[in-house]
Amino acid sequence: ELYRLLPVMEPEGQELSEEERVKAIARPLLSWFASNARTLPWRTNQNPYPVWISEIMLQQTRVEAVKPYFKRFMEQFPDVEALAKAEEEVLLKLWEGLGYYSRARNLKKAAIIMMEEYGGAMPKTYEALLKLPGIGTYTAGAVASIAYKIPVPAVDGNVMRVLSRLLESRQDIGKPQTKKKFETLLLSSMEQKEPGLFNQGLFEVGALVCIPNGAPKCSLCPLSSLCKTRKKGLWDEIPVKSTKKGRRIEEKTVFVISGQKEEKEWVALRKRPDQGLLAALYEFPNVEGHVQLESFGEGTQKNREISQIIGVAEEQIQQVEFLGEAKHVFSHVEWHMIGYGIRLGNSLPESFVLADIQELEGKYPLPNAFLAYRKALFKAK
Repeated sequence: ELYRLLPVMEPEGQELSEEERVKAIARPLLSWFASNARTLPWRTNQNPYPVWISEIMLQQTRVEAVKPYFKRFMEQFPDVEALAKAEEEVLLKLWEGLGYYSRARNLKKAAIIMMEEYGGAMPKTYEALLKLPGIGTYTAGAVASIAYKIPVPAVDGNVMRVLSRLLESRQDIGKPQTKKKFETLLLSSMEQKEPGLFNQGLFEVGALVCIPNGAPKCSLCPLSSLCKTRKKGLWDEIPVKSTKKGRRIEEKTVFVISGQKEEKEWVALRKRPDQGLLAALYEFPNVEGHVQLESFGEGTQKNREISQIIGVAEEQIQQVEFLGEAKHVFSHVEWHMIGYGIRLGNSLPESFVLADIQELEGKYPLPNAFLAYRKALFKAK
């Protein structure tokens, strides 16, 4: 066995430098990863394409949540050429629920560049990967090291937490200069022969052992004998991360407008603008603020208010139902929503898309922000 899991101890009375400490973790880390790595669908081979797709999906998203998305995506777009030719609505529909939809659009942009400039293959250098849309230092490092065995780091939140504790670093991991420092340190100190396994080993330790919430599982950690934070019992102080600014609260009233036409059930949708939050996705019609229709009581006054908001004649409103409250959290904003189910006759404003309810699940990319009201729609059916 090339790498054996033996504890690496510091010489008594002599503290290792940061570079020496990082170099010393390679042997136990690789041996531990060989025995403890999770079986994940994107690890079945080291082809750069699935590595790239998985790393983009895993940004801001849990591994278990990504698995079914990855499977469906690879079936629909098995290679760069298929992705470059993808219709945007099909692509976004496959991405529905993963959030951060600009990631999906950047995948297609990058695939088109690969078709035009690299013959349908992924670039084989770290520098070229870094120039593609949606690829930063972390993703470029992951693809380059795993697929091409180029010894470059891939530093994400897991890796910064592991290194911060290993080195007893109190530098703020929320700041770009801290990430840059760790990238520079790893570039000069990381495993050279198996850089992909080294990087994945650090990811795995951060995900399974040196966890983000709660006490790390130091007794299971292959780096424990070298970890300065473990020795001093400072895990609850390290890593240091500055407090994020509070999210902006936006109140919205959502209208789930449905009806029947030619024996088919339909629901009203509208397409969001091509720029900005949830760009070019579909949504249930909504307005800013909370419209408290309950205060109008039953009958004419309530229908008059609804008709003015959604632009239909009062006589077309057959039923109004309060669908409750819902909240959706984005990175910088929270939507606090209330919703109403509105049943209409055979009239629909031209500004809305008349979507067959049976096609809603398979055709129209509807973001998870509206999940509670989509569930209410289908529950009613």
